[in-house]
Amino acid sequence: MIINFSIQNFGSIKDRQTLSFEADNSDHLEKQYIINTVSGHRLLKLALIYGSNASGKTTILKALQFLRSIVLEPQEKKTVELSYSPFLFDSITPQSTSIISIEFLQNNIKYFYEVEFLKKAIVKERLDFYNPNKANVYSRETNLTNQFAEITFGSKIKKDKTSEKTLESNTLWNNTVLGGFLKTNIDIKELKEVTEWFKNYLSFLIFTETQLEGYVTRKIENNQISKSEVINILKKADFNISDFSISKEIKMPEEFEKIFKALNLPDSEIEKLKNNPPRKIVFEHIVNENKYDLPLELESEGTRRYYGFAGLLSLLINGSMAIPIDELEASLHPELYIHFLLTFLLNSEKSQIIATTHNREILNNRDIFRNDAIWFTDKSEQCSTELYSLADFDSSVIRDTSNILNAYKSGRLRGTPNVGDYFIDLKNEKSKGE
Repeated sequence: MIINFSIQNFGSIKDRQTLSFEADNSDHLEKQYIINTVSGHRLLKLALIYGSNASGKTTILKALQFLRSIVLEPQEKKTVELSYSPFLFDSITPQSTSIISIEFLQNNIKYFYEVEFLKKAIVKERLDFYNPNKANVYSRETNLTNQFAEITFGSKIKKDKTSEKTLESNTLWNNTVLGGFLKTNIDIKELKEVTEWFKNYLSFLIFTETQLEGYVTRKIENNQISKSEVINILKKADFNISDFSISKEIKMPEEFEKIFKALNLPDSEIEKLKNNPPRKIVFEHIVNENKYDLPLELESEGTRRYYGFAGLLSLLINGSMAIPIDELEASLHPELYIHFLLTFLLNSEKSQIIATTHNREILNNRDIFRNDAIWFTDKSEQCSTELYSLADFDSSVIRDTSNILNAYKSGRLRGTPNVGDYFIDLKNEKSKGE
């Protein structure tokens, strides 16, 4: 589970910003929001990030996705640059290193992982664990002149010289040590635990355009998601869906194979496509006691998105994972948005959601939100992102009886756009162009 996450000099973020899942002392909605861990942490299941457009909400999620990718998808060539941008509205930061760190629990052990990087290389990296006292797993520094990673292990870590040399040789200067570890067959318990956390607990980032239908369908076919549970979630969401079927196309049409060859796709990729033909998903609707079948492609965007979300809910409720979601409310009715969140909060036990949103209705109801689960992004005078929690405001700004929605709309909590008037002088613009 994520404890906290910090970002510096990444995208719109200049100075270090931290998002924490550690709950404050409030017992408000304790059973619904709080995960009480064996290690004594009280962690939140949910973090919702509000803010105006271009204030940096999505950047928070992209940084988390970037960290996941440099761990799980190490580059094969040292000439490939890391795919990110530092803060550009400054004369110093474009040449400075960027830093991302995360503190998390894996099998009841707390880990702290931090990586410092430039576009061309990982500059520094360290992994610590607490069991119960702090101990270093490894520290890494890159010699930028000879492009070589120098790794030093802590005294409590079991390893041998051969493993150390193998790991160093597989850790390119643009790879993390964890990414280098995934290229090897060596056995170092702590590195395996951490890479497993990134792989199995931290999910990929879900954007508004992310097509979840195929992902969820494959999980259903592999018995990783219960079909009956997805149907039950869809029924409760009032889509008039009573069942659905999944069938494979028997064979790839010959014309498709010709097209793929014309595109010079490798034979191995064409073979994969042939062995994994597209799925046909058909939903059964009951209307006036009659059953009607409707293919997935004819369903509304909201229905298709919620089919994917129903699968995510099944994973979140039955397992342990963290899912970052950009613009959670996209294609969802406000009631369905709240239904999704409450279903997650009431039924999950060890999962977390971190999501950006513009849906303000939840702020009008203290029966369904905690202050420490609400976050805001705002732009500083230097156009850099500032991240802060609703729980950071003292009683002079908000009270337990305050209407948070009105406080947000009025600008008392910041994080709202400063828009101008509605008048556009078209005549003046035309005269300029003549």
